[in-house]
Amino acid sequence: MSEWLIDNWWALWLTLFLLFAVVEMITLDLFFIMLGGGALAGLVADFAGADPWLQIIAFCVVSLLMIGFVRPVALKHLHRGPADRRTNIERLIGESAVVMEAVNESGGLVKIGGDVWSARSESGVLVPGQQAVVSAIDGATAIVAPEPESAIQ
Repeated sequence: MSEWLIDNWWALWLTLFLLFAVVEMITLDLFFIMLGGGALAGLVADFAGADPWLQIIAFCVVSLLMIGFVRPVALKHLHRGPADRRTNIERLIGESAVVMEAVNESGGLVKIGGDVWSARSESGVLVPGQQAVVSAIDGATAIVAPEPESAIQ
């Protein structure tokens, strides 16, 4: 087995690349994929006929260069946009809602961005057609308050 591996370094490099790719899929930190790039460099060096010591040097150099130069640029592109960007249900807070069924402290229905949500009112009763603002999300229920201009009328 070891004789075969010594004669076929390509199998080692391919195995390392696949191992690094699997670990990268688990961690998602763009570190192990850079090592995988180094393993591919070792694979290319083997196919080019390089000695094993030169393949190892190619692996190390390409891995270090990718970690030092490619990873920071890739992370910068992945994290583009404001750091305080809201996602999931947090993005609904502050959104406008239209009351579909009367909403009071115990329940009702509102439409938020095309989706109908069960809702509770923070204060008073909201009538169908009235505009409201989502102030919080409690499980699958939107907590709403009347919009300031509709509260004045």
